[in-house]
Amino acid sequence: MKKLCFTFFCTIGLLFGEGFTLTSSDIQGQLSKEQVFNGFGCKGDNISPKLSWENAPKGTKSFALTVYDPDAPTGSGWWHWVVFDIPKDKMSLKKGFGNSEDKTIIQSITDYGKTGFGGACPPIGDKPHRYIFTVYALDIDSLGLDKNANAAHVGFMLNAHTLAKASIISYYGR
Repeated sequence: MKKLCFTFFCTIGLLFGEGFTLTSSDIQGQLSKEQVFNGFGCKGDNISPKLSWENAPKGTKSFALTVYDPDAPTGSGWWHWVVFDIPKDKMSLKKGFGNSEDKTIIQSITDYGKTGFGGACPPIGDKPHRYIFTVYALDIDSLGLDKNANAAHVGFMLNAHTLAKASIISYYGR
């Protein structure tokens, strides 16, 4: 009976993306100057980290990636990066991709009011903020949106089509 239950839960885990993971050699528990925004009083390099993922669930047709700060003093958090329509055979984004002009993958509007990666920039004296990097395995090839889509609209579409997701949380304060 124990073996049967173990097999059942392992099978269910595989169906729902157990083992789907997001990793980065560029970010750890704390963000570095490389991932800090250059503007709004912050003086960072504004370079998106290298991100890789593996073990997407069966049926994955594309990926999306977001970076979100739930601690921003806005009442609704802050979207730092919104990327979607990543082909199912692409399992990573290189360092600096957030500032690239790649037209095959869509980077839409962030809360900075522009496309691409916008690094960390919490208010001075605030507790360190959480920066949640999340990759989504999706059941569709394309969200049907363009680079002018706002984060809320992208989020709505992601929630409707997510098979599995994996996250890394890093912190930054100043």
